[in-house]
Amino acid sequence: MFNQEFPLNDDIIYLNHAAISPWPRRAAEAVQRFAIENMTQGSKNYPEWEQKENQLREQLRDLLNAPAATDIALLKNTSEALSVVAYGLTWQHGDNVVITNQEFPSNRIVWESLHNQGVTVRQADISHPIDSEASLLALVDERTRLIAVSAVQYASGLRMDLAQIGQFCRQNEILFCVDAIQSLGALQFDVQAIEADFVMADGHKWMFGPEGLAVFYCSAKQREQLQIKQYGWHNVEDPHNFDAKTWTVATSGRRFECGSPNMLGIQALSASLSLLAEVGMPTVEQQVLANSRYLIEALTQSPDIEILSPQQSHRYAGITTFRHRRIETTALFHQLQKRGIVCAQRGGGVRFSPHFYTPRERLERAVEYVIEA
Repeated sequence: MFNQEFPLNDDIIYLNHAAISPWPRRAAEAVQRFAIENMTQGSKNYPEWEQKENQLREQLRDLLNAPAATDIALLKNTSEALSVVAYGLTWQHGDNVVITNQEFPSNRIVWESLHNQGVTVRQADISHPIDSEASLLALVDERTRLIAVSAVQYASGLRMDLAQIGQFCRQNEILFCVDAIQSLGALQFDVQAIEADFVMADGHKWMFGPEGLAVFYCSAKQREQLQIKQYGWHNVEDPHNFDAKTWTVATSGRRFECGSPNMLGIQALSASLSLLAEVGMPTVEQQVLANSRYLIEALTQSPDIEILSPQQSHRYAGITTFRHRRIETTALFHQLQKRGIVCAQRGGGVRFSPHFYTPRERLERAVEYVIEA
């Protein structure tokens, strides 16, 4: 029944949710209603817009299993949230940050940019999935201030054991920062179980939202430890008291939101998250993993295909990356694009990333096109 939410053109096989997801019908309709309301009534119903904003915070709290909606900030993107952390902390010369060698540039560049403060970045080689966490934790020493890792690696699709890393961080008093953009909306997530200090994710991938709106979770313990670098009317304790001559920074996650909220994006993302809630994240995760399992098993039937993603059931997520042994990857990618398969070229291969609603028959057609190439 939820396939009706995604009336994609018949000539498209959409396997690119790890990049940008299509909006569900309800998100498009929410944006249309909001546009018409703006056109005909302006901001007459602004209090209702603020209620929708509060509703979205609660939806995101539920998706993350955060302790409270006050732990949630609405920022522009993952990179902004990572920068809030990197430039909110007080660093000492000689501190280091440990990441992996498979991180998307957003979760590498921001830490490397701290070089002028005497901070070094250590990259763990996680090319062997069995020992990925051990490789990461082996780089920690007494000057490690923070571990930053993607929940799921964008190119290989490797799923990290966040609970193991989080427990290590707590035991060693190290901050734990998780880029959840390739996980949130595809897999169940529990920020309390993994003991993360910071979690961030754009809404435009597995959460079916628009670009320009992201969630940033900051634990209550760490909120006041981050220095605020941007100030405005919105991140003070009493934002609607415009005549006040004194102010204090908001104690909630709103302290990281200096200006007016993205009300249009809020309408869309809230609608999209209502779909995930209706389906239920256990069901979403089950189907996402089943799709990946099918792709791995079907593609390995051809001796010409090499799977680049991990194949252990506890290691793969929604991403399946592969290469053809006889056809150059760029050429294969363009062939698939011409046949209407919307995918990506990542990590030395072609990346497929179907979501829970993706029909099996479309996956079968995609596999046939790859094998016939």
